Amino acid sequence: MVKITGEMLPPDAPVTRLKNVGPKRAALYEKLGVQTVTQLLTFYPRDYQDYTSPLRVVDCENGANVVVEGKVLRKLPPAPIRKGMVLYKLTATDGLSNFTVTIFNNEYAYYGIRLGEDYVFAGKWSRMGSAGNLAMANYLPISEANTLRPVYPLTEGLSSRMVQLNVQDALEQVLPELPDPLPEKVREENGLIGFQQAVRQIHFPESRAQMEEARNRLAFEELLRLTLALKFLKGRGREKTKVRVLRPDLRPFVKSLPFTMTGAQKRVITEILRDMASPYPMNRLLQGDVGSGKTLVAAAACYAAIQKGYQAALMAPTEILAAQHEKTLRKFLEPLGIRVGLLTGSLTPKQKTVMREAIRQGDIQMVAGTHALVQQDTVFHNLGLVITDEQHRFGVLQRQMLGEKGENPHVLVMSATPIPRTLALIVYGDLDISVLDELPAGRQPIETFSVHSDKRERALRYIRDHLDRGEQGYIICPLVDKSDALSAAAATAYRDELQNGIFRGYSVGLLHGRMKVDEKESVMANFAAGKVQLLVATTVVEVGVDVPNATIILIENAERFGLSQLHQLRGRVGRGNKKSTCILLSDNDGEDNRRRLKVMKETCDGFVIAKEDLKLRGAGDFFGYRQHGMPSLGLADLLEDTALFAKAQAAAAEMLRDDPDLSQPEHALLRAQIDEMAQQSGKN
Repeated sequence: MVKITGEMLPPDAPVTRLKNVGPKRAALYEKLGVQTVTQLLTFYPRDYQDYTSPLRVVDCENGANVVVEGKVLRKLPPAPIRKGMVLYKLTATDGLSNFTVTIFNNEYAYYGIRLGEDYVFAGKWSRMGSAGNLAMANYLPISEANTLRPVYPLTEGLSSRMVQLNVQDALEQVLPELPDPLPEKVREENGLIGFQQAVRQIHFPESRAQMEEARNRLAFEELLRLTLALKFLKGRGREKTKVRVLRPDLRPFVKSLPFTMTGAQKRVITEILRDMASPYPMNRLLQGDVGSGKTLVAAAACYAAIQKGYQAALMAPTEILAAQHEKTLRKFLEPLGIRVGLLTGSLTPKQKTVMREAIRQGDIQMVAGTHALVQQDTVFHNLGLVITDEQHRFGVLQRQMLGEKGENPHVLVMSATPIPRTLALIVYGDLDISVLDELPAGRQPIETFSVHSDKRERALRYIRDHLDRGEQGYIICPLVDKSDALSAAAATAYRDELQNGIFRGYSVGLLHGRMKVDEKESVMANFAAGKVQLLVATTVVEVGVDVPNATIILIENAERFGLSQLHQLRGRVGRGNKKSTCILLSDNDGEDNRRRLKVMKETCDGFVIAKEDLKLRGAGDFFGYRQHGMPSLGLADLLEDTALFAKAQAAAAEMLRDDPDLSQPEHALLRAQIDEMAQQSGKN
């Protein structure tokens, strides 16, 4: 294909229409999610290399990332060091001192540097006597050096310099044809530059001020689009509801409890009852850290609704969690004369038929279950309260389908994944928020350690000491693969090794995702009864398993879990009044992992941990996989951009007030982008 410089390309043109982008480079771009020229323009830099103030060799600090100016004196021949890896070296001088530049496996960069010419080199400095070596990441000719240059997220075989040149090409051939999604009124009211100017400046700013100006504009647009999209995707109309729970008497419920509720539980129950008495359906998020007593609050809400003649349903993402909820709710509600049922996909056809008929007749007043609750065959007699647990694991449509089983029922969303408030406002933008910020009396912080695998035997002996005291423990198996079968096989082999080795004579149970529900329930029943002393498990125990006598947990390969997931796993212990311990086993000494493990050791506060998790992983991956229907953010920072988010929310509210369907011409592009997001959400 002949490529003509200056040719205007359509926005959806493939990147192969750009100069120097053949099939091989296009495949590398595809790994990064870039297939079209417009996607390349919105493939924003992750950082910038500042070439404006190069250092002298004598001023470079060992181990620092530096920029050094130098004339190339000599280029050494390429040196293959192992299969597929070539080392390129050259010698340069800053006029006072010579230094070596080392280039790893980048033929393009090496041959682009000319002998006798001046360059500015950027990389990591290591001192060698009076001179030094620069492990080069990027370079520029001296004539182009007085600038900031973008540094992109890369994959092997693709350099920032290659991306820079391709982006420059795209800026000339596509950008002039791209319209601005933001109406002029919104830009003026919020002091924002135009789209084309922002894209040019985000890739090639002439100063930090220009870069910030561009980032501010583009991040605002992302947050505005996100706010509008979620209002369209999740917004519930303010239709009135016939489900009025007026003046329920909770005294029998409170009197039946074997303990005193926390102040936070009482406060949140009051908020829920106020909502349920309203002529409009409740739409509330209940956030609570591990062990804060969310299920008790849910049980109180169910009791209030059922007392007034309504049914309640709780949907959980996994069968083991649904069964745990059913067991806990039965303990709270059955002594008060309320029938509690369980509906999951693993029931036999006959069991499902019987359960569904009891639900339809109203004989079952409270039902816990999985997605089987939203199937067409499930019909409720008079559904008044819908509870979803770990809501982020359900698609938008699944949640809506459960709500449609009644006539505008009240909705309570529970999450044990603490979410920083900014993110909660976005992900649950249409919900009021209640927080259980108080643990039940007697709960102690969980002591947390991190150790290398060479201390495994010592850690296992420490677990054995706990078992000898009559306590119980967990060992969470290493993740081998995303395949359930492989993880199950690894867990089985590991349990057998422990049972036949250091834990010979002890009762060691096994729990993994490939087991049948009745097998899982049998194992958990034996563990809860103390018949199983040590439970070897995969992450199937992450949520919902409550055994107060379990006081120690060891998590293998801790580096493979997100911080919030580690916190959830750790929360399987410390549920009684005994001192509990968590041991994180990891041989990964990388900077990010050290930081993660340090956070786990220093705090048991799930909200602090979630904030760190968000910083490390980004919003899109915060929940372990992308929120259904939640568009990704390229530049906006949900922790730092709270002021910008408030502006975007205000702009969105004004736009929807003046143009509820975004049907006006100036909103056409935003509406098209939102429709595309909604279409993607519907597929999930």
